[in-house]
Amino acid sequence: MKHITYQTRGVCSRQIDIDIENDVIVSVRFHGGCSGNTQGVAALVVGMSPEEAVRRLKGIRCGFKSSSCPDQLAVALESYQKENE
Repeated sequence: MKHITYQTRGVCSRQIDIDIENDVIVSVRFHGGCSGNTQGVAALVVGMSPEEAVRRLKGIRCGFKSSSCPDQLAVALESYQKENE
């Protein structure tokens, strides 16, 4: 199992912990942020491939911010993909 700890930028959550096994997301935990929203996003991506999660989440914005917690999850997963090419 691969564990990723990602320090977020420009959003309310401070950090995202992600576990991936056999190219499938098995758990996601946001530290900080809007609890209900981050728990919902985390639950929805479990069972997805990192590629599918990036496709669905990349570019989502939170209000006037240039990013969002879902977008930051996509950024973290893209970093994972680049490291594992």
